[in-house]
Amino acid sequence: MAGKSKSSVTVKTRKPFALAMLVVIAWFIITGVFGPLFGKLTSVQENNNSSFLPKGAEATQASEVIQKFSGKDSFNFPTLILFEGDINPQLIAKVNEHLTKVGDLTLDGTSAKISDYLAPGQQITAFPSEDGKAILGNIPLDGNSLAKILPNDKPVLPAIVEELRADVAPFAKANSLDSYVTGPGGLLGDLFEAFGEIDSKLLLSTLAVVAFILIVVYRSPVLWIIPLLSSLFALSTAGGIVYLLAKNNIIDVDGQSQGILSVLVVGAATDYALLLIARYREELHLFESRFDAMRAAYKGVWEPILASGSTVSISLLILLFSQLTNTASLGPIGAIGIVVSMFTILTLLPALLLLFGRWIFWPRRPNFDGDDHVMSGTWSKVGSVIEKNPRRAWIVSGAFLLLLASFAPTLKADGIGTIDTFTGNPESVVGQKLLETHFPGGEGDPTQIVVAADKIDAVTAAIKNAPGVTDASPLLDGFVIPGQPLPKVKIVDNQAIINVTLNKAPDSVEAGNDIPKIRELAKGADSTALVGGTSAVYFDVRTANGQDNRTIIPIILLVITLILGLLLRSILSAILLLGTVVLSFFATLGVCALVFNHVFGFAGGDNSFPLFAFIFLVALGIDYNIFLMTRVREESQKIGTRRGVIKGLTVTGAVITSAGIVLAATFAVLGLLPLVPLAQIGFAVAFGVLLDTIVVRSILVPALVHDIGPKIWWPSKLQHEGKKATQLK
Repeated sequence: MAGKSKSSVTVKTRKPFALAMLVVIAWFIITGVFGPLFGKLTSVQENNNSSFLPKGAEATQASEVIQKFSGKDSFNFPTLILFEGDINPQLIAKVNEHLTKVGDLTLDGTSAKISDYLAPGQQITAFPSEDGKAILGNIPLDGNSLAKILPNDKPVLPAIVEELRADVAPFAKANSLDSYVTGPGGLLGDLFEAFGEIDSKLLLSTLAVVAFILIVVYRSPVLWIIPLLSSLFALSTAGGIVYLLAKNNIIDVDGQSQGILSVLVVGAATDYALLLIARYREELHLFESRFDAMRAAYKGVWEPILASGSTVSISLLILLFSQLTNTASLGPIGAIGIVVSMFTILTLLPALLLLFGRWIFWPRRPNFDGDDHVMSGTWSKVGSVIEKNPRRAWIVSGAFLLLLASFAPTLKADGIGTIDTFTGNPESVVGQKLLETHFPGGEGDPTQIVVAADKIDAVTAAIKNAPGVTDASPLLDGFVIPGQPLPKVKIVDNQAIINVTLNKAPDSVEAGNDIPKIRELAKGADSTALVGGTSAVYFDVRTANGQDNRTIIPIILLVITLILGLLLRSILSAILLLGTVVLSFFATLGVCALVFNHVFGFAGGDNSFPLFAFIFLVALGIDYNIFLMTRVREESQKIGTRRGVIKGLTVTGAVITSAGIVLAATFAVLGLLPLVPLAQIGFAVAFGVLLDTIVVRSILVPALVHDIGPKIWWPSKLQHEGKKATQLK
């Protein structure tokens, strides 16, 4: 009998062990397929605002008409070269002569030339400033060609900018000049380069931070490798899927969404891993077989992990309602990352833990001893304090959050110009600032108004009095040659273009603020007029972001409420939990307002910041309430709500705090990139998650639930536990 029993145990052990091995092998195959594709993700980025505008935007409509004036499906995307120094006619001639040859420059060791990417029908020009201290060269690039990839899989624009800088710098120095490659092309090229750091700097920093935290949490030299390896498998798989979708033009990827994907997947996967490992360690004390322990742990965590992942992924998918394609694309990109993270942690991680057995926890190896060890320690003390006076706990913590939230209205999020996008001072930013001291801010990148041919004079006269306008003149059919008659105005399909130079940088908030008045005056003279160009694009993007905020946020709130209600079988608890997280969101915005305005000194916030902050803070912040309250509900069915919430807080306190710290740290890494929008999102999510973890989940929610008691489960049957207890007596 003894031998038979032993054989039976062996067979039972072998089956789950073999299954675990098959799961691990399958994941190695999946990662082997998608991993190399993830490395190519940067090559399919699009970082040009104009490409993200909806078809209905006026700037988009104007752009479509303007393209007809080149005779090809293209648009002019100027790259400006500023030469600064003492100027004379001979020097101007030398600069012009030199710039005519830049088209022959080859790009990044390939056979491709700059001339392959010049706008058709346009001419490289250079002209002096009125103060005699600068020369401005304009390299008119074909905007459509900038989305192309070089034979070495690198984007075109950064390569052009790099080659121009390498060429003009020695020429400028030889002629006692300083040179700066700037304008839309230079700024966007530097933006591409900054986003290019995501591949290495951001990912490595994120993994290093997570590894350090896991080592501290587990106090084990080996255990931390398992969740980190699982998150890497999730990231490479998700990144590979996103690459294939972007490569086939199904979704658009920009540098911001790629950066968010990296930290989101690593952070979420690690959070789910912490939850599973903590419950598995707890069950190993209660089960002799590690397979039985994993079965019990899995039963306890799969539902909250699925609910958490569903909440975040569905919230992200709601971004598909956005008018802007880059915001809309972040939805499926982030959702793919979350779903893959969930699937990885629910399949690969349990398999790895089972393969290695109990020794993976060394030196704190959990023994089969029935020890309910999690009921002692720091979180037991926190629970005791709340239990003694829950009302005081929620009033004090709630008042603290309300105080922070009172500063939220002072947050500046009306948009930032490209030069304010960088936390440092790359050459393009320095050049753009210097350019505005010698030329009108919009020189070389005018606002363009499409008008009827017979309304040219009327519209020109009307907009000359518009705010910020320094010059307005129609587009000519040919180039101006000194001493020769001016070419005729270019007419296409009975339409003309009026080039309007503004006195502000074209991609600045201030230039965008001038667009509504220019449109009003232009349409007053010609009802068919369309105002486009860089400044109009920025204004239309800002308008679309504002509309997104008003549309998407209410939908997300409704969806999260429904998911919470279904998970907890309670409407009251769903509303309560969501309310606490929303309060935490506004408290975070209040802190952001103080920090961004008075500590970091940012010029402002991107229009999309409130929406992105809401998505990540509310959707991710609710995770910790989900992890807590699913365990509270489980315990409430056994020992009652008030005792259950204290036990739920005690047993989940350490793991949820660790998860919050991991997620906060991963998002904080975004601050390492030299870009204000990512630094702002990184700070907001990091601070907000810590606020949710330390204040909302640890104090506010447990205190409210304890004070309310069983009624928190209304309308489910669990609300009647008191009556049941009375009946039993």
